[in-house]
Amino acid sequence: MIGLVDANNFYVSCERVFQPKLEGRPVGVMSNNDGCVIARSAELKALDIPMGTPAFKLEGLRQRGEIHLLSSNYELYGDMSARLAQLLRDACPEIAPYSIDEMFVYLDGFTNDQCEALGRKLRQRIHRHLGLPVCVGLAPTHTLAKLANHFAKQDPHYQGVCLLNGQGHTTEALLKRTPVGSVWGVGRRLAERLAIGGVNTAWDLRESDEKLLRKRFSVVLARTALELRGTPCMEMNALDQPRQRIMTSRSFGQPTGIFAEVHNALRRNAQRSAEKLREQQSLARAVMVFLNTNRHRRDQKQYFPNAVIALPSPSDDTRVILDAVRQGLEQIHRPRYQFMKAGVMLLDLVDAEQHQLSLLNPPTRDRHPFLMATVDQINQQMGQGTIRFGMTDAPAAWQLRCAHRSDRYTTRWDELMKVGTHPGAVAAAEAKQQQKKQQALTSTKRGTQPRA
Repeated sequence: MIGLVDANNFYVSCERVFQPKLEGRPVGVMSNNDGCVIARSAELKALDIPMGTPAFKLEGLRQRGEIHLLSSNYELYGDMSARLAQLLRDACPEIAPYSIDEMFVYLDGFTNDQCEALGRKLRQRIHRHLGLPVCVGLAPTHTLAKLANHFAKQDPHYQGVCLLNGQGHTTEALLKRTPVGSVWGVGRRLAERLAIGGVNTAWDLRESDEKLLRKRFSVVLARTALELRGTPCMEMNALDQPRQRIMTSRSFGQPTGIFAEVHNALRRNAQRSAEKLREQQSLARAVMVFLNTNRHRRDQKQYFPNAVIALPSPSDDTRVILDAVRQGLEQIHRPRYQFMKAGVMLLDLVDAEQHQLSLLNPPTRDRHPFLMATVDQINQQMGQGTIRFGMTDAPAAWQLRCAHRSDRYTTRWDELMKVGTHPGAVAAAEAKQQQKKQQALTSTKRGTQPRA
């Protein structure tokens, strides 16, 4: 049996853990640079505010206090996701993180009753330890588990835990009322093509001829149909496979054409890409640097350059990658353009352990692996960016706008949550204590015992 544990409205829920005043109120989390809404609470959805709504269109509602808009706080969300994964590892035989808020758990050998009981126990434990509301979908395949999780969220009858078998009247009834576009891996265009052939629901897809699906569409869709029947066909170990390229890019808080500012932004992106490269134990043979102007500003000159710099030998050394980034920027930077985005992509990746060293570039006794490992370890323990290569100007133009970001409560020492008593309550308690002392002093002068 496979379970999918999915946190409800994850970004908003993370904010509510540390700001209980947001419970029951319309809350939205904005994208980088506070551009548009990327996460909505149920209360915000009820106001018919669609996903992706530009934040400036909601400014009036925010100022009147009718809704709450928060800047994205990815450092907090990432840490909460890691805590959720660790909690599941402690309770389940095996897990496979699928996204920041979704984790597959594998319950081989468990009966249906045991799976349901564990699902309810996990919900309670996660809420007690992390304060996050989650729903659990249980099924014999990944695709059915995704649908079961959807029903667990949408139907109050399941109370957050839904179990679907490959066969059975309940599964049939639910699949018949599920649009085929809601099936995992079936996008809008594919759903339109399927509808032409009379495949409108998940049940229609389940009952479709496997060979015909493979011939007319793809092997993946044929496997999806088998998964809907309860036959496992998909493995999640692909998530553990190294990526073939690594890219880190960010939009700027405001446009800039100053070389130093663009360079600093690229340095930050390059350092993060190098960390990801070492995490998957790979080496890069080349580095691509790219810049974008604001394509929506027709009144400004447009320029979208990129440059690829080959490394002398495959490397995961941040310093080598930073040097390549500088070379690439020098080739493509033009001061007369106002850039709005910059990025770094590491290309032609190879496995660090299996890489065959070239005879033309014999290895040198470099201590960079130990240096990089030490830097990564400190940044993991003390927070990303604790140790950086080179100085950056905090108020630089490329820094992201995050005017409404909450504190990073779990990863920054200077932003830890403070526990205390309301100042008014403290003053009242001190006044009451002073009054008791005065009464005791008066009673003593009169020769009577003070009342308790």
